[in-house]
Amino acid sequence: MRMDTVVDIRQHFIDELKDEAFTIDKTGQKTIELIGASFLATENSIFGEPNADYIDAEINWYLSGSTNIFDIYVDRDPPKAWEYSANRHGEINSNYGHLIFSDIYYRQYDNVLTELLENPDSRRAAMIYNRPSIWTEFNENSKNDFICTNAVTYYIRNNKLQSVVQMRSNDVVFGYKNDYAWQQYVLKTLARDLGIKPGFIHWQVQNLHVYERHFHLVK
Repeated sequence: MRMDTVVDIRQHFIDELKDEAFTIDKTGQKTIELIGASFLATENSIFGEPNADYIDAEINWYLSGSTNIFDIYVDRDPPKAWEYSANRHGEINSNYGHLIFSDIYYRQYDNVLTELLENPDSRRAAMIYNRPSIWTEFNENSKNDFICTNAVTYYIRNNKLQSVVQMRSNDVVFGYKNDYAWQQYVLKTLARDLGIKPGFIHWQVQNLHVYERHFHLVK
């Protein structure tokens, strides 16, 4: 069965922009969206170029486990998107390393590694990023951070480690590039710890979208 790739997703947004098939978000900004997107993440960007310096800083911040955005950089302010998500102290929910490595969230990375070592055919090797309590936590103390990744599940098939990334919401331009880099990091790290090669990332998004401010990149 043929699966869509980044090429297909890119063409969808090009066509939607040409047809002016817009939705309006809560700020009144035009967006182009794809509901129920599912594709092989075969490229590190859909539109625009990845920012390698920022990606390195974000991954290091995730690995630190800090939930404060002012720890992303030591010599500059954090990105505006994180400032928008944080409370006035800089606290957020979405440090992905904290969500899969910390004791408070049951050391999910270690659980998945153990599961796949003991049962390579397993279908339950899932790292769950979101949680029911997010409904009370996303806006506590003036935060605005409803975790975007729901869960990632890993499978050993044909002696390679495959992953399925399931997202609630994903901005095509900034979100995908940075999330892809993190998911590649985890996939490669887990494959190394299992002693096998990494395979594909299957990317599933409930709402994949481009904001009006990025329409000029849709080409």
